[in-house]
Amino acid sequence: MPELNVTVDGKPVAASASTIRDVIKDKRAIAARVNGVPMDLATPLADGMTIETITPDTPEGLHLLRHSTAHVMAEAVKALFPDAKPTIGPATEDGFYYDFDRDEPFSSEDLAAIEEKMAELVKADEPFVRRELPASEAKKFFSDKGEPYKVEIIEDLGDGVDKVSLYEQGTFTDLCRGPHVPSSGSIKAFKLLSVAGAYWRGDDRNKMLQRIYGTAYPSRKELDAYLNFLEEARKRDHRKLGRELELFMFSDDVGPGMVIYMPKGGRLRTILEEYEKRVHFKRGYDIVYGPAILRGKMWETSGHMDNYKENMYFTEVDSQLYGIKPMNCLSHIMIYKSKVRSYRDLPLRYFELGNVTRHEKSGVIHGLLRTRQFTQDDAHIFCRPDQLIEEITAIIDMVEDVMAVFGFEYTMEISTRPEKSIGSDEDWEMATKALIDSLNKKGLPYDINEGDGAFYGPKIDVKIKDAIGRQWQCATIQCDFSLPMRFDTHFIGADGEKHRPVMLHRVILGSIERFIGVLIEHYAGAFPVWLAPVQAVVMNITDAQADYAKQVAASLNDREVRIETDMRNEKIGYKIREARLQKVPYMVVVGDREKEEGTIAVRDRSGEQKTMKVDEFVSLVKSFEPAV
Repeated sequence: MPELNVTVDGKPVAASASTIRDVIKDKRAIAARVNGVPMDLATPLADGMTIETITPDTPEGLHLLRHSTAHVMAEAVKALFPDAKPTIGPATEDGFYYDFDRDEPFSSEDLAAIEEKMAELVKADEPFVRRELPASEAKKFFSDKGEPYKVEIIEDLGDGVDKVSLYEQGTFTDLCRGPHVPSSGSIKAFKLLSVAGAYWRGDDRNKMLQRIYGTAYPSRKELDAYLNFLEEARKRDHRKLGRELELFMFSDDVGPGMVIYMPKGGRLRTILEEYEKRVHFKRGYDIVYGPAILRGKMWETSGHMDNYKENMYFTEVDSQLYGIKPMNCLSHIMIYKSKVRSYRDLPLRYFELGNVTRHEKSGVIHGLLRTRQFTQDDAHIFCRPDQLIEEITAIIDMVEDVMAVFGFEYTMEISTRPEKSIGSDEDWEMATKALIDSLNKKGLPYDINEGDGAFYGPKIDVKIKDAIGRQWQCATIQCDFSLPMRFDTHFIGADGEKHRPVMLHRVILGSIERFIGVLIEHYAGAFPVWLAPVQAVVMNITDAQADYAKQVAASLNDREVRIETDMRNEKIGYKIREARLQKVPYMVVVGDREKEEGTIAVRDRSGEQKTMKVDEFVSLVKSFEPAV
């Protein structure tokens, strides 16, 4: 065998070897990048290759490990349920899934059996073997196996594809580009998590499939840590807590993705929105309101009819087409255009807690986090180009102040010009530089997401981190070159000529519904005192203190402390326990001593108790109100 000269992990190697595996020394290797392209370790060695080891403790290696685990799961499913037709099974950010077409639903017992079978296949250490076939042969192969979804995928590749790659392990063969781990024995720790419905190719006009979710990690320790994280996330699930705390509900009669706020949820939302209004008033915003439906011609002018129609709802009024608004910007533009604007009038800042409606596919609807109708804390700022950095910096200041109130850490990301965009090079350069300069001025770190801006302008995205480390998209600061041009907005400059204003879209919390969902999970339902729908439950020990308890409750209510009363003929321990389950910050207990002394016994969620006057308690509660 001739000696081949290759580079392995930056070092030159001369070797007489047949495969990549033979020249990699790292025993943890599960694949390799060859000249920048991920490949199997069984790939034949060739002279001049540049090889970089891929191990399972890297993001790329973990993704590959999970993809291979999905194949092993599919093999187990086919072994146990031969009628199941496999479709696709990719790795995801947190694990993997595989979709199957099967008449009978998979049960929890089925998942346990599949997991047990997977353990057998892993123990058997079956090698992953890649082979390439002409597309026509592969099509026939899967057709003969009764796997129509694989046939459809090959057909969709088109006539330009001559060959496709297949991977075999044990009795299972899948259509896949790879690469994969060397063998099933490389999979050290995995867990199947759940089953859900999913439409073929995400299209609700197609057949509903069954999606089995799972995850895999390089070690049992890492898997256990993730499973503990999932358990904590389940405890914090806003859908579960929303029911238990009577905050919100959904109804099949009403329709999917349509939130109904219950009294406590309505109170929570009101507190949040009133706080936002105070924040915006202080910072020079005008609060405005626009209609829920606008003429179809408005959506044609804005470009929504061409680019967003499938996400909108329409209705006919007096034989004219109207669109239910999916965003609030058009009404704000109309306010701007309602009179001639001078350069001295700018900036103008319009803020609206506006209800918007978007047609989200049923498969992506998820509690409060993804709904069809929601409220955006939308603002649109019209300013001169020379005011842009100052306005962006002011928005960033607001983001910092608001996130500090809720206790969120966050990161910033700038998304730049995509391939398809409108506006001149000068416009994009000016706007992108303004975003960067604003963050630099604040001394804030940020990432650059190249080419991920909207077609109409660059943006800053703010991602918040919750109490258990999950990231959520929150505030956005977006430059827009499209709408000012489409609606011919302008101001009269110092030179007496017309000039185009710069338009900024921005949200601080984003969807109020989504933010409430995040807050519920962040606080595990135990809201801070200022935000809690119920700040205290007033309870008597016996009937002898009932009148005094009512007097205390009335006094607290008059001073705008949000209270409930519990005058039931139950033991005080039971009442306290129920209030704690409702995650109420304070329990105000009155017995004979409190009645006689004109005091109250205040117990917080941690169990700490203190006797005080009603006035002292009111001051304590009010001390938690956030500054704006």
